[in-house]
Amino acid sequence: MQKTLDKFIVGESGVVVKVEGERKLKRRLYDMGITNGAEIYLRKKAPLGDPLEITVRSYELSLRKAEASCVTMEVKHV
Repeated sequence: MQKTLDKFIVGESGVVVKVEGERKLKRRLYDMGITNGAEIYLRKKAPLGDPLEITVRSYELSLRKAEASCVTMEVKHV
């Protein structure tokens, strides 16, 4: 099942399938290690859903909900 990273619930993980958005945003996400095939785990969500704290490539990263909506994921079933 595929869904965007902003739709994940805490504790869910998956693999990046596609990164969309304008050129600057895509480049920024790629520079942070969010590339096709990268595994991402959603650690925390702020009370209003923004920002999200994820683990990618063994480090923690905070993303805005708008940035996370550009990342399409394949949900990993545990």
